[in-house]
Amino acid sequence: MNRNLTVKSALLIILGILLLDQITKYIARTYMELGRPIPIWGRFFQLTYVENPGMAFGIRVDNPLLFAALSLFAAGLVFYYMYKLRNEAFPLQLAITMIAAGAIGNLADRFIRGSVVDFLDFEFWDVHIPAFTLLGWHFPGYDMTRWPVFNVADMAVSGGMILIFAYILFHGDPLKESAENRADKETSGVSTHAEH
Repeated sequence: MNRNLTVKSALLIILGILLLDQITKYIARTYMELGRPIPIWGRFFQLTYVENPGMAFGIRVDNPLLFAALSLFAAGLVFYYMYKLRNEAFPLQLAITMIAAGAIGNLADRFIRGSVVDFLDFEFWDVHIPAFTLLGWHFPGYDMTRWPVFNVADMAVSGGMILIFAYILFHGDPLKESAENRADKETSGVSTHAEH
């Protein structure tokens, strides 16, 4: 297997994820009733079509200009890292490609339709964080009994993030190593030049 993911392979992966994402969202919009769950495996896994006008996992940003700016910044960051990691190991390139595909899928929804279609709905253990105030900052509390409804694009982004964290855990931070290698080369270049 090649160490690097080719541009053609990366584009095919992005296209495949985008097609699966957009086809499943189309099916949800066309054949499912908004907000009505369809049990697949009891209450643990069901299909529930929702329109998410906010960010990932239902996080809301009330200012549309700020929201658009955050979305574009996040997308720009993904493509920046695609460029920075273009010569790194295959798992990192695959991870960034998956994240890019997911980002494109959800950004397309936001800019074309104004919201993102979510439909994969899983039960989650109960989470209850009571309201508290710390250093003058008030946290209103948080309750969750189900995982926020998500889609194929979210799965691609999450899968890519897990791959990156796993790679860093077992192999170290590639960006830090690249910076250290550049510094070593510059130092050795300066010392070699000084010797002459």
